[in-house]
Amino acid sequence: MEQWQLIGLLMFSAAIMEFVDSALGMMYGTVLSPFLILLGMDAKIVVPSLLISQSLGGFVASYRHHQFNNANFSSGSIDHKIATTLIWYGVIATVVGVYVSVSISQKILSTYIASLVIIISMFIFSGVTFRLSRISIRLLGAISAFNKALSGGGFGPLVAGGQLVLKDRCEKGAIGSTDFAEAPICLLSFMLWVLMKGIPDLTIMLPLCVGSLFGGFWGPRALSMVDAKHKLKFVLGFLILIEGIWVLYKSVV
Repeated sequence: MEQWQLIGLLMFSAAIMEFVDSALGMMYGTVLSPFLILLGMDAKIVVPSLLISQSLGGFVASYRHHQFNNANFSSGSIDHKIATTLIWYGVIATVVGVYVSVSISQKILSTYIASLVIIISMFIFSGVTFRLSRISIRLLGAISAFNKALSGGGFGPLVAGGQLVLKDRCEKGAIGSTDFAEAPICLLSFMLWVLMKGIPDLTIMLPLCVGSLFGGFWGPRALSMVDAKHKLKFVLGFLILIEGIWVLYKSVV
């Protein structure tokens, strides 16, 4: 593949997946990470490149979510409280995740995360809900950020999906809070990766960043146009189930 073709493919892929991610709260890293590795790219380049590109897209998406009233990030709002809780506990898990990334078995971690995601999707379809509490949000943030730091994906399905099994949690607010929390966590993960392994290949990182910024700008607009909350929750549950099955399949084969 020619260099310009690769750059175009990276920009297009990042734009599409960040559009989906910012509109539905998931799929950027989970899809792009194995896709880029299948193209022959080194995982040590792919993971930090996805982290910084999703961070930039996430910051833009968070602003747009607030602008279109998908979520309210004003101080004291439920969306702001949940997002900041996710961030603080996610930061701790991120540091641990990057530190152990060189020794933990990726297959074991992927199998665990995939199983957890599938269980969450089953709860969404069944209509079973749990009490919204700080402990549940802290747990979501810690587990999701740990996996994000290790593999570049898996944050959205757990955080967005996990919020949907909590009582009285707004679907759009869950998606917006996921983007809001994910952006700084991805940025911290990227900085730690750079400290440990150096700056990744710019010919891969920069096109991903450009595409992600574009997708993050338009995804929240698409979400704001969705009115059917029950259909949105069903779609999210279906996507979470598919992601869980996909990650489980990749960890086995």
